[in-house]
Amino acid sequence: MDEEARWFRAFHLLFYACLAIPALTGREGGAPAWAVAAVMALYYWFFVVRGRDRFERLHPMGWHLTVLIALMAVLIVLDPAFDTLIFGMLSLPYVMLPGRWAYGGAAVLVTTAFSAGGGLAEISRAPSRAVSLLGGIALAVLMGLFVNFLVKAGERNKELGVLEERTRLAGEIHDTLAQGFSGVITQLEAAEQAGDDLAAVRERIASAKRLARESLAEARRSVHQLRPEPLQRERLDLALAGVARRWSARTGVGARMAVSGPPRPLDPDVEVVLLRAAQEGLANVARHARATSVALTLTYMDGEVTLDVLDDGAGFDGAGLDGLSIDGAGPGGAGGEGGYGLTAMRERAARVGGAVTMESARGEGTALCVSIPCA
Repeated sequence: MDEEARWFRAFHLLFYACLAIPALTGREGGAPAWAVAAVMALYYWFFVVRGRDRFERLHPMGWHLTVLIALMAVLIVLDPAFDTLIFGMLSLPYVMLPGRWAYGGAAVLVTTAFSAGGGLAEISRAPSRAVSLLGGIALAVLMGLFVNFLVKAGERNKELGVLEERTRLAGEIHDTLAQGFSGVITQLEAAEQAGDDLAAVRERIASAKRLARESLAEARRSVHQLRPEPLQRERLDLALAGVARRWSARTGVGARMAVSGPPRPLDPDVEVVLLRAAQEGLANVARHARATSVALTLTYMDGEVTLDVLDDGAGFDGAGLDGLSIDGAGPGGAGGEGGYGLTAMRERAARVGGAVTMESARGEGTALCVSIPCA
């Protein structure tokens, strides 16, 4: 049962409780009051409980609310104990009627209950009773405004949650399927260039198949929000070393992994951010940097952990680096191809309170640093 359905159930139970208690404890209404209460209970069941698909439609829900308000007035006239029924009905205008009509319905409800209890007749003798009526109407309207505010805030939060989930999936797909396909294409192209060397062709094809399987498994984990496969087997520094080793074997570019400071457990979200940053940095080095070596350094410090990816590739002009790095890293290097990868990396780091910086110079390679505060 979703949250909205639970709220509706609570409203229905409150209504029936406010109807049943005075029916069982009232002393003045007798059989006529019981009969009207039974009619009201059945009417509510057929046209409100079972009419959820017609909520917020002025026709016919406006007529149904009018009938229920009239039955409430009859019950209050028969037995004043039924004046508590208004507490079970105060939510109905906001559930049944659309937009501003709900506030009018709430005002009619309060005014009818007040009149049925003899309040209007008392105003002529005691004008101060009008304050009670106006206060009741104001309270009902304010309650509706507050509920609508909460509903809209909930809808905005839901939309933000959907957007964040889409962003997460887009980043995960980029890090798994896009990079995986790129690696598969690289291996198949190498197999084509191997010519008549059947052993080399078989090795490249086997590597492409293995990479495709790994990418598919990572995509499935991303969809189900599971930890990346390397982090399920090993701690972060060992997982990064494995990523660098497999990348080096696949690309032929030397990659070494170093750890500074004693390794310690990190928040799972932080570990995922660092692993994805390493994968993205290496993938971009392979695509753009024309590097001969790459160095990854994971540094554990008091209150912070950093990952540096440094290549000796072509690099790019570092002038205006901050502006460029938001949307693109330039022609080469660990920072990216100027596309979605760096943006996703920055967004991931920001979600865990971290930051991504780059330094580069043409002909001197690129340094990518991801720093995240941690206990």
